[in-house]
Amino acid sequence: MPPTVLLAPGASGTVAGLRPYLQGLAARGIQAHGVELPRGSVERALPVYATALEAAEQVAREAATIIGGHSFGGRVASLLAAERSVAGLILFSYPLHRPGHPEQWQSKTDHWPRIRCPVLLLSGESDPFARLTLLRRAVARLPDAELVTYPGVRHGIGPVLSDALERIGAWTESLPLSPPG
Repeated sequence: MPPTVLLAPGASGTVAGLRPYLQGLAARGIQAHGVELPRGSVERALPVYATALEAAEQVAREAATIIGGHSFGGRVASLLAAERSVAGLILFSYPLHRPGHPEQWQSKTDHWPRIRCPVLLLSGESDPFARLTLLRRAVARLPDAELVTYPGVRHGIGPVLSDALERIGAWTESLPLSPPG
Protein backbone atom coordinates (compact mmCIF):
# COMPACT_ATOMS: atom_id res chain seq x y z
CA MET A 1 0.00 0.00 0.00
CA PRO A 2 1.40 3.46 -0.86
CA PRO A 3 2.52 5.65 2.02
CA THR A 4 0.67 8.59 3.49
CA VAL A 5 2.67 11.82 3.41
CA LEU A 6 2.12 14.70 5.82
CA LEU A 7 3.66 18.07 4.91
CA ALA A 8 3.75 21.29 6.92
CA PRO A 9 4.40 24.77 5.52
CA GLY A 10 7.11 27.23 6.43
CA ALA A 11 6.72 29.82 9.19
CA SER A 12 5.03 32.37 6.94
CA GLY A 13 3.23 29.84 4.74
CA THR A 14 -0.07 28.02 4.87
CA VAL A 15 -1.35 24.61 3.88
CA ALA A 16 -3.01 26.32 0.91
CA GLY A 17 0.47 27.23 -0.31
CA LEU A 18 1.40 23.54 -0.26
CA ARG A 19 -1.44 22.66 -2.65
CA PRO A 20 0.89 22.17 -5.67
CA TYR A 21 3.03 19.78 -3.59
CA LEU A 22 0.03 17.83 -2.30
CA GLN A 23 -1.65 17.65 -5.72
CA GLY A 24 1.62 16.67 -7.38
CA LEU A 25 2.14 13.82 -4.93
CA ALA A 26 -1.48 12.69 -5.35
CA ALA A 27 -0.98 12.64 -9.13
CA ARG A 28 1.88 10.20 -8.48
CA GLY A 29 -0.35 7.92 -6.42
CA ILE A 30 0.85 9.16 -3.04
CA GLN A 31 -1.78 10.15 -0.49
CA ALA A 32 -0.66 13.55 0.85
CA HIS A 33 -2.11 15.90 3.45
CA GLY A 34 -1.13 19.29 4.80
CA VAL A 35 -0.54 20.01 8.46
CA GLU A 36 -1.33 23.55 9.59
CA LEU A 37 1.09 24.55 12.34
CA PRO A 38 0.67 27.39 14.82
CA ARG A 39 2.92 30.36 14.21
CA GLY A 40 5.72 30.98 16.63
CA SER A 41 7.95 28.50 18.33
CA VAL A 42 8.88 24.95 17.50
CA GLU A 43 7.72 24.01 21.00
CA ARG A 44 4.16 25.12 20.15
CA ALA A 45 4.18 23.45 16.73
CA LEU A 46 5.62 20.07 17.71
CA PRO A 47 2.57 18.76 19.62
CA VAL A 48 0.28 19.91 16.79
CA TYR A 49 2.32 17.94 14.26
CA ALA A 50 2.45 14.93 16.61
CA THR A 51 -1.36 14.97 16.87
CA ALA A 52 -1.68 15.12 13.07
CA LEU A 53 0.71 12.15 12.77
CA GLU A 54 -1.28 10.12 15.29
CA ALA A 55 -4.52 10.91 13.45
CA ALA A 56 -3.01 9.90 10.09
CA GLU A 57 -1.77 6.63 11.56
CA GLN A 58 -5.25 5.88 12.93
CA VAL A 59 -6.93 6.58 9.59
CA ALA A 60 -4.42 4.74 7.43
CA ARG A 61 -3.60 1.74 9.59
CA GLU A 62 -2.33 -0.19 6.58
CA ALA A 63 -0.10 2.58 5.22
CA ALA A 64 3.29 3.76 6.37
CA THR A 65 3.56 7.45 7.17
CA ILE A 66 6.19 9.84 5.84
CA ILE A 67 6.40 13.31 7.37
CA GLY A 68 8.07 16.49 6.23
CA GLY A 69 7.66 20.08 5.31
CA HIS A 70 9.06 23.27 3.93
CA SER A 71 11.52 25.28 6.05
CA PHE A 72 10.00 25.66 9.56
CA GLY A 73 7.55 22.83 8.82
CA GLY A 74 10.48 20.59 7.94
CA ARG A 75 12.34 21.55 11.10
CA VAL A 76 9.31 20.61 13.19
CA ALA A 77 8.93 17.33 11.26
CA SER A 78 12.62 16.54 11.79
CA LEU A 79 12.27 17.04 15.55
CA LEU A 80 9.26 14.73 15.52
CA ALA A 81 11.17 12.13 13.48
CA ALA A 82 13.92 12.23 16.11
CA GLU A 83 11.33 11.23 18.74
CA ARG A 84 8.94 8.97 16.85
CA SER A 85 9.17 6.12 14.37
CA VAL A 86 8.12 7.19 10.88
CA ALA A 87 8.74 5.62 7.48
CA GLY A 88 10.58 8.62 6.08
CA LEU A 89 11.27 12.34 6.32
CA ILE A 90 11.15 14.86 3.46
CA LEU A 91 12.78 18.24 4.03
CA PHE A 92 12.23 21.09 1.56
CA SER A 93 14.59 24.05 2.07
CA TYR A 94 15.60 23.10 5.61
CA PRO A 95 16.33 26.26 7.65
CA LEU A 96 19.87 25.44 8.69
CA HIS A 97 20.53 28.98 9.94
CA ARG A 98 19.15 32.50 9.71
CA PRO A 99 20.62 34.47 6.81
CA GLY A 100 23.95 35.85 7.92
CA HIS A 101 24.22 33.50 10.91
CA PRO A 102 25.83 30.29 9.61
CA GLU A 103 27.12 29.48 13.11
CA GLN A 104 23.59 28.30 14.00
CA TRP A 105 23.77 25.21 11.79
CA GLN A 106 24.92 22.84 14.55
CA SER A 107 22.19 23.77 17.00
CA LYS A 108 19.58 23.37 14.24
CA THR A 109 20.78 19.83 13.54
CA ASP A 110 21.81 18.50 16.98
CA HIS A 111 18.80 16.15 16.87
CA TRP A 112 19.60 14.73 13.41
CA PRO A 113 21.70 11.76 14.62
CA ARG A 114 18.57 10.47 16.43
CA ILE A 115 16.56 10.32 13.19
CA ARG A 116 16.53 6.65 12.17
CA CYS A 117 14.29 6.78 9.10
CA PRO A 118 15.47 7.58 5.57
CA VAL A 119 15.61 11.32 4.88
CA LEU A 120 15.27 13.14 1.55
CA LEU A 121 16.46 16.75 1.56
CA LEU A 122 15.71 19.06 -1.36
CA SER A 123 17.41 22.44 -1.27
CA GLY A 124 18.35 25.35 -3.47
CA GLU A 125 22.06 25.98 -3.82
CA SER A 126 21.45 29.72 -3.35
CA ASP A 127 19.27 29.38 -0.24
CA PRO A 128 20.24 32.12 2.27
CA PHE A 129 18.91 29.87 5.07
CA ALA A 130 21.26 26.99 4.23
CA ARG A 131 24.80 27.63 3.10
CA LEU A 132 25.52 24.66 0.83
CA THR A 133 28.88 23.68 2.36
CA LEU A 134 27.30 23.63 5.83
CA LEU A 135 24.27 21.72 4.59
CA ARG A 136 26.49 19.00 3.18
CA ARG A 137 28.31 18.83 6.52
CA ALA A 138 25.02 18.66 8.41
CA VAL A 139 23.65 15.87 6.21
CA ALA A 140 26.57 13.71 7.36
CA ARG A 141 24.88 13.73 10.80
CA LEU A 142 21.96 11.74 9.39
CA PRO A 143 22.33 7.94 9.35
CA ASP A 144 20.36 7.52 6.10
CA ALA A 145 20.02 10.61 3.93
CA GLU A 146 19.92 11.75 0.34
CA LEU A 147 20.57 15.40 -0.52
CA VAL A 148 19.34 16.88 -3.80
CA THR A 149 20.37 20.45 -4.57
CA TYR A 150 19.26 22.79 -7.31
CA PRO A 151 21.62 25.41 -8.81
CA GLY A 152 20.27 28.96 -8.77
CA VAL A 153 17.31 28.10 -6.53
CA ARG A 154 16.83 30.07 -3.34
CA HIS A 155 14.60 29.32 -0.30
CA GLY A 156 11.74 27.36 -1.82
CA ILE A 157 11.78 24.76 -4.54
CA GLY A 158 8.78 26.04 -6.46
CA PRO A 159 10.89 26.69 -9.57
CA VAL A 160 11.92 23.00 -9.66
CA LEU A 161 8.81 21.47 -8.11
CA SER A 162 8.16 19.03 -10.96
CA ASP A 163 11.65 17.52 -10.64
CA ALA A 164 11.39 17.46 -6.85
CA LEU A 165 8.08 15.60 -7.00
CA GLU A 166 9.53 13.05 -9.42
CA ARG A 167 12.43 12.49 -7.02
CA ILE A 168 10.05 12.10 -4.09
CA GLY A 169 8.01 9.56 -6.05
CA ALA A 170 11.11 7.50 -6.87
CA TRP A 171 12.43 7.85 -3.31
CA THR A 172 9.18 6.65 -1.71
CA GLU A 173 9.11 3.67 -4.08
CA SER A 174 12.60 2.73 -2.90
CA LEU A 175 11.68 2.75 0.80
CA PRO A 176 11.08 -0.49 2.69
CA LEU A 177 7.62 0.62 3.79
CA SER A 178 5.66 -1.16 6.44
CA PRO A 179 2.62 0.03 8.38
CA PRO A 180 3.08 1.58 11.83
CA GLY A 181 3.14 -0.49 14.96
